[in-house]
Formats: sequence, C-alpha cells, structure tokens
Amino acid sequence: MRAHAGDRLLTHGRTVGHRDRVGEIVEVLGPDGQPPYRVRFEDGHETVMSPGPDSVVQGEAEPGESLSG
Repeated sequence: MRAHAGDRLLTHGRTVGHRDRVGEIVEVLGPDGQPPYRVRFEDGHETVMSPGPDSVVQGEAEPGESLSG
C-alpha cells in the first residue's frame, strides 16, 4: 500500500451495521509512501494508523473529478 498526503483512505466496516469510514491522509510517516499514515476522519478525529487489508487508498482527485470512480 502506497499513499501521498491528500489521498483518501477508505476503511470498510468489518461487521454488519458498521459503516465504511473515509479519512484524508494528512501525513505519510513511512518510507516511499508506506504506512503508517496520519489520517483525519470526517468527524475531525486524527490518528496514526497502519491500514489492514480492509482498507483502500484512493488517489487525490483532480479539481472537478470524483474519487468514487
């Protein structure tokens, strides 16, 4: 997994009833874009995390472009 500051991190809910979480990677702490990452979530909470297999990095969108595909 590789990321850059400004990319989004999507973490899928692991159990029924838990929604996916989306956060912005504000800092890459590992070498060459590798984890850990400092992530700011939609509610303003920030944490340092090394995402697992239930997470996906979405590249930073160009202006006017949607990250959802």
